[in-house]
Amino acid sequence: MKTIQNLFRAIVVATRNFPKPAIAGTLLLGIVASCSMGPSGPAAVDSERMSNANSQENVDDWMSYGRTYDEQRFSPLDQINDGNVGELGLAWFDDLETLRGVEGTPLVIDGVIYNTSAFNIISAYNGATGEKLWTYDPQVDKEWARLACCGPSARGIAAWNGKIYVAALDGRLIAVDAETGEEVWTTKTFETDWPYSITGAPRVFDGKVVIGNGGADYGVRGFVSAYDAETGEQLWKFYIVPGNPADAPDGEASDSAMEIATPTWTGEWWKGGGGGTAWDSLVYDPDLNLVYIGTGNGAPHVDTIRSPDGGDNLFLCSIVAVNADTGEYVWHYQMVPAESWDFTCTQPMMLADLEIEGKERQVIMQAPKNGFFYVLDRKTGELISAKTYVPNTWAEEIDMKTGRPIELPTARLTYEPELKSPTPLASHSWHPMAYSPNTGLVYFPAHEQWMVMAKIHEEDFEHVNWRNNSGLDWVSQPEKRKKLQEIADSREKGFLLAWDPVNQKEAFRIKHIAPGSGGVLATQGNLIFQGTPEKEFAAYRADNGKKLWSMPVQNAPIAGPVTYMIDGVQYIAVNTGWAGQPSSILAKMPGWHHLSTGRLMVFKLGGQEKLPPLPPQSELPRPPRLTADETVVREGAKLFAETCSTCHGKDARGGLKDLRWMTPETHADFMDIVLGGKRTEKGMASFADILTKEQAEAIHQYIIARANEDWAEEVAKGAAAQ
Repeated sequence: MKTIQNLFRAIVVATRNFPKPAIAGTLLLGIVASCSMGPSGPAAVDSERMSNANSQENVDDWMSYGRTYDEQRFSPLDQINDGNVGELGLAWFDDLETLRGVEGTPLVIDGVIYNTSAFNIISAYNGATGEKLWTYDPQVDKEWARLACCGPSARGIAAWNGKIYVAALDGRLIAVDAETGEEVWTTKTFETDWPYSITGAPRVFDGKVVIGNGGADYGVRGFVSAYDAETGEQLWKFYIVPGNPADAPDGEASDSAMEIATPTWTGEWWKGGGGGTAWDSLVYDPDLNLVYIGTGNGAPHVDTIRSPDGGDNLFLCSIVAVNADTGEYVWHYQMVPAESWDFTCTQPMMLADLEIEGKERQVIMQAPKNGFFYVLDRKTGELISAKTYVPNTWAEEIDMKTGRPIELPTARLTYEPELKSPTPLASHSWHPMAYSPNTGLVYFPAHEQWMVMAKIHEEDFEHVNWRNNSGLDWVSQPEKRKKLQEIADSREKGFLLAWDPVNQKEAFRIKHIAPGSGGVLATQGNLIFQGTPEKEFAAYRADNGKKLWSMPVQNAPIAGPVTYMIDGVQYIAVNTGWAGQPSSILAKMPGWHHLSTGRLMVFKLGGQEKLPPLPPQSELPRPPRLTADETVVREGAKLFAETCSTCHGKDARGGLKDLRWMTPETHADFMDIVLGGKRTEKGMASFADILTKEQAEAIHQYIIARANEDWAEEVAKGAAAQ
């Protein structure tokens, strides 16, 4: 039976771009009619194929976000290997026509690449030639570039039974026909009266599409929901944090779990949502029939505002296992009780079977924001081990008897500005990690970043929808902050980390110039691939980290690479397009922001394609003279941190668009842009609903102040204008 299915798929791929005579169609229909087959045609993904992703019939493909259900991002393909990777060259590329970050992992199924770009635009290509087969644009309103807390990112798509699934930024879950790119069905996953958004990739298994959401920084109540892959009908919903205990139960799959969670909260947390959003990682175990949910930070961040009389605040910063069929609670492990630093545990999770102390263990592994690498029993949630992989100021170690962190005396935020690490910038964020069963190592991008942190006085907190409601103090004691920030900048490091999860220790690290490197792919060819902040795509030996090949790509590939094979030729594909990792080092580097638009780039041995040259850099404009007093500038700094820093960088340095180096024309249009929506079509929508004219002008004056502080130094270094 499998042979006939594969023959059918081969015929479909081979004849995709040719007219199909009636006799050929009759023959194919005859094959289908004579056999009880699974799905066929484009994107013919089902449980059998996913459960046998490493079989001879399926090994050439990349059918889901992490390639396999365990999300190890390891490919058995080895035509490209440590002996010949130096011959790798560009086979083809496609300009994605965006300067936004491109974070998506492509899918490759039966010779076709399905890719996602900013604002959830999907395209299908012939994987060997790059010929574009179709494009689907869900028409996400560009206003969502600022309504979503972290920009219009899209980390991936899913495939099942001839359909591609898009979890749009605005909350729509959409099924698209894999052959034509036409919409099949759409359903709303949330209402827009709360500041939800979606940036993560949906997962599909056993005919169910599962997706979470983001928005905890702005203030929402996180949940995960599952839908019928054929119809879009909601099957179950699991809330991550409790609602108002005075209300009736939600009537959802999470009701029993909320009985556990509610006693761990105090005050009136539900007014600000509570947070806990599962904005990225979800993993499915078909043998245990469990879905693992990585949960996010609190809303607001500061625990003494959110839950004033204490409590662990379940299920913030946890892994929660639920029944895949019903969504009902099975177990949880909380990594950060009473989360207060914007630590999230939504980072990539992967499953593996490891021999630990002479016994094979079924484990789930994660390296979340808080700087510890965790190994848990994925059947029970029992903590097996946890060790820190970066310096930290919040926990000495994890107590193996209780599973709880042993917090340092200086861990909690005070009203006094102090240096903290890790920070909201994370020691490892959403960037995919990979595991090689050959080396036994997990590879992930990590970094050491420090931040000046303090909390506001609790009575001063005011919740504002669609704005960062952190509860953090961004402006007090500016002279002290400046000195501490200099120390923080001097400690900034970025690297690719190879980690031994059995012995919980570092095997090696590959240093980068700064934080901001991309997701990782591991292959049977003893290779790991990663995009770097040096604006290169690189390959290293998986066993020792030796650099074997790199290519300048005019941008920083931060997305997860994939590999596939068509007609006996192995390819490596990655999206380029940098965003999302503020770095003082990169902000100071002359010309670093001279970047190409985002691209899908595909490589093969002997590839000869060339990239077009970048347009010349412009000169750095002199900023206007500062006319505002210090009170206005400090208010602007606070508002910038709460409203603008996600896209435009901490302290107005770097970011998607470095606002310090606005042209005179942009300065003149500043109010029309910020309040009037003059650049809505470019994703810079109006903020008139949350900023007054006086507040917008304060932000403008703060940016002018920052530009004047840095301009002479940047000119001396020959920095480029944005």
